[in-house]
Amino acid sequence: MNEQFPSLPIGESDKKEGWERQLLEKLATDSLREQRLRRRWSIFFRFAFLSVMIFSFYYFSDYATGEMENLGHHTALIEIDGTIESEGAGSAQTVIPALNRAFADPGSVAVIVRINSPGGSPVQAGMINDEMGRLRKEYPDKKLYVVVDEICASGGYYIAVAADKIFVNKASVVGSIGVLMDGFGFTGLMDKLGVERRLMTAGENKGFMDPFSPQTEKQKAFSQTMLNEIHQQFIDAVRTGRGQRLKETPEMFSGLFWIGSKAVQMGLADDFGSVDSVVRDIVKVENIVDYTQKEGLPERVLKKFGASIGSSAATTMLKGNTPGIR
Repeated sequence: MNEQFPSLPIGESDKKEGWERQLLEKLATDSLREQRLRRRWSIFFRFAFLSVMIFSFYYFSDYATGEMENLGHHTALIEIDGTIESEGAGSAQTVIPALNRAFADPGSVAVIVRINSPGGSPVQAGMINDEMGRLRKEYPDKKLYVVVDEICASGGYYIAVAADKIFVNKASVVGSIGVLMDGFGFTGLMDKLGVERRLMTAGENKGFMDPFSPQTEKQKAFSQTMLNEIHQQFIDAVRTGRGQRLKETPEMFSGLFWIGSKAVQMGLADDFGSVDSVVRDIVKVENIVDYTQKEGLPERVLKKFGASIGSSAATTMLKGNTPGIR
């Protein structure tokens, strides 16, 4: 006896298969549509990001130098704003290329460096000072002026003395011709807390700037000698740059600072003036072109995502143990 299995009527079976097929086709179609949409948005965002990067590269970075061409006779301007250090507006790698472009441009008739800085690294300041002196010799027909804004002290003044003339406001802060090395010592606190410092070095003086270890008289004397040598380099730069205009006093190189009116009397500065007044009355070419090398958007993006984390961390770790003109 043959068993027969129940089955749906032919019409109902076809309807069920047709419904399942339509559902699968709809799901497949929707999936393909979603994939295409994601792909299109991905392409769009990539293209938009690339467009922004290209736009930023040419309009916000200093690689686009074409806009500096065919400007006619003009006064070149370079700004140093902030601390003189290995990165930023006051670094040698930022200021020196701008100085070279400003002097080399056949349309520039004079160069003005506007400084607003409390000081910083003697190394960076010294390199900028040396380059300014070299460019003045290479381009003797182009005058180099420094205009002081709020403050031009220590490393900022180290740079300023390389100019032909220094102009200040009557209330500007000028001077601080000195060197300091700062840090902290925690040995007394550690003794009170019962904390033992375990530092191992190869070389008896390798850890002498360690804030958790005592400092010997020999190490203090070594540090003072080094500071005195850097201080003398600073003094020599001031005397070379200012020459007979200086009215030296015992306090001039002591690290004190003065307002602009007193600085002019002492020969630390030449006269009162702003960028506008120097351009109008001294240079007499009122078309100003800013050569300041500013950090472009691509560099800022790279730094934001950690391209310079290592160097920044190293700088932060070493800064407290490095002598600085401030």
